[in-house]
Amino acid sequence: MRFSSYELAGKPGTGVWEGSELHGLEAGAAGYPGSLDEMLASGADLAAAGRTLAAAAVVDLATLRFMPPVRRPYKILCVGLNYRAHSAETGLGEPDYPAVFARFASSLVGHGQAIVKPAVSDQLDYEAELVAVIGRRCKGVSKAEALACIAGYSIFNEASIRDYQMRTSQWTMGKNFDATGAFGPWLSTPDELPPGAAGLSIRTRLNGVLLQDGTTSDMVFGVADLVTILSEVMTLEPGDLIVTGTPSGVGFSRKPPVFMKAGDVCEVEIEGIGTLRNPITLA
Repeated sequence: MRFSSYELAGKPGTGVWEGSELHGLEAGAAGYPGSLDEMLASGADLAAAGRTLAAAAVVDLATLRFMPPVRRPYKILCVGLNYRAHSAETGLGEPDYPAVFARFASSLVGHGQAIVKPAVSDQLDYEAELVAVIGRRCKGVSKAEALACIAGYSIFNEASIRDYQMRTSQWTMGKNFDATGAFGPWLSTPDELPPGAAGLSIRTRLNGVLLQDGTTSDMVFGVADLVTILSEVMTLEPGDLIVTGTPSGVGFSRKPPVFMKAGDVCEVEIEGIGTLRNPITLA
């Protein structure tokens, strides 16, 4: 199943896709199962909620605004240098332990919403990334148990302000400008994909030009590895996001560098999940 979060006439809604049609309900409607945040937090049966939503009316896509599938994740844990080819292009080398940094929910935007280029920088870069969404509370999880903790997968464009990112040894500032973390268009449940979303093509197109073309099989640490390593340190909560890294081809490593600017359109596509599309605008 594929679940989307949206707003319609000022009301939050949750929908499930049947082919190219979104069937959904808004808050206050009979049978509304709650937001994905609420369903994940309560341990609700997503399959049962999906069946309820599938029986609802089709939502007119022209009238809604897509929101991040999980709107207010408690934790957004991002992994740097997690693709072998990307590690090589940066010259930083393949890590022997995940390079983890945090994003915050204030940076998130949904499918179709604008990624905002800040006025203080011209180095707005794209990063295609697979997102694993935690579905149940877990701590100290073994690798064999790790994938059972995943509620689903989605797509992230982890737009980065490179000059701010590189000002310090910690990357937090360059990764948390408002409206730079595009997330969506939906949450795909694990049964839609290979275990751990392994072996999927992952691509970025900027204004239709292919700039990243990789595969999740190039990850240094797969989804199960990351859940195990992170849960050794911290309790992972339902709705937490693990943003798993980007393949090679990022803008700052190109010669000359390629950065996003106002008027551009960036698309991130992951095989078996879909395409996240965002225009770029000025702050």
